[in-house]
Amino acid sequence: MKGYDKKVSSMLSGGGKDIPLFKVFMPESVLEPLRHVLFSGYIGEGPVSQVFESLLARRFKNENVLTLNNGTAALQLALRLADVGHGDDVVSTAMTCTATNEPILAQGANIVWADINPDTGNICPESVRKKITPRTKAIMCVHWGGYPCDLDELNQIASEHGIKLIEDACHAFGATYKKDPIGSCSDFACFSFQAIKHMTTIDGGALACRSKKDCDRGRLLRWYGIDRTQKRKDFRCENDILEYGYKFHMNDVTAAIGIEQLKYVSDTLRKHRANAKKFNKAFKNLDNVRVLDYQSDRSSSYWLYTVRAKNRIAFMKHMTEAGITVSQVHARNDTHTAFRQFPSDLPGVDTFVREQVSIPVGWWLSENDVSRIIEAVTEFDRL
Repeated sequence: MKGYDKKVSSMLSGGGKDIPLFKVFMPESVLEPLRHVLFSGYIGEGPVSQVFESLLARRFKNENVLTLNNGTAALQLALRLADVGHGDDVVSTAMTCTATNEPILAQGANIVWADINPDTGNICPESVRKKITPRTKAIMCVHWGGYPCDLDELNQIASEHGIKLIEDACHAFGATYKKDPIGSCSDFACFSFQAIKHMTTIDGGALACRSKKDCDRGRLLRWYGIDRTQKRKDFRCENDILEYGYKFHMNDVTAAIGIEQLKYVSDTLRKHRANAKKFNKAFKNLDNVRVLDYQSDRSSSYWLYTVRAKNRIAFMKHMTEAGITVSQVHARNDTHTAFRQFPSDLPGVDTFVREQVSIPVGWWLSENDVSRIIEAVTEFDRL
């Protein structure tokens, strides 16, 4: 077992010795409910998934919630519900995980890149407005690091053009916009419960819909288009399927973990925010390292704490030598071969990419860790 632990440690962010950028949160209390489900005889999507779904609905203040097998599935299902198809346009951001934009390609649609605000990493509403075409069916925005986009402006643009706003909220579980929880603000909000998020179900996701109609359709599409609520003459044979669907549903094993994780996630978020508050204060007057712009009308989940370093490569080397794991986390999507057919001039992305890097901010940081990080960053600023 010791050899196994050593091998796992070598694969962790930081190699098991540095301050890691990410860490999996898994409470021991999950073992009993997990054991109960595993030996219950029912491990597919069932009553436990329904309970988890209802708990998420309460947290999002939105009854139209679907639990899914991962966050990428949530994004693709949202695009399908927005009726995005072959030849349509989706206005999106290049500054994100490729999982945001690959589902657009899977729908046969075209990506129209909007620029970002380099002070936040989030998509710029003014740029979005300029990129709308007669073929546009949806806007895809990403809450970089968990900091909410300008949702009032984006929703206004979507409403004016009769299109859908899809939030990639995979960084932003627990974030709020003007006191409303992310998950209750737009047509669709997509969440991830992947390994290193604020709370994990090992892998999993959720889709919050504004309308019941979209949610009801999504419930069918997440499991092959089958209406599982209808009575059947043969319980293993489905009734008529109206449109094709996917195998995107969550199962009761991962849902059991999610239910237990929800008991702890508020404390996890509190710790992320407390650490970020210390960083904001410590770094606010630095010259060579800048914090991002955080407005008081919204609350970030701080899945990432991103700074802008004037000499990013030197900063990353300095932090690594100090035993602190840092990373840009996501590379701009528009430079990948998979997206080469959608060229665009994005000066805000250019600026952000030159400088942006994320430092550890999570629940696992001790007071000594936070002090080490602050010391290392301020030491670099003095160099």
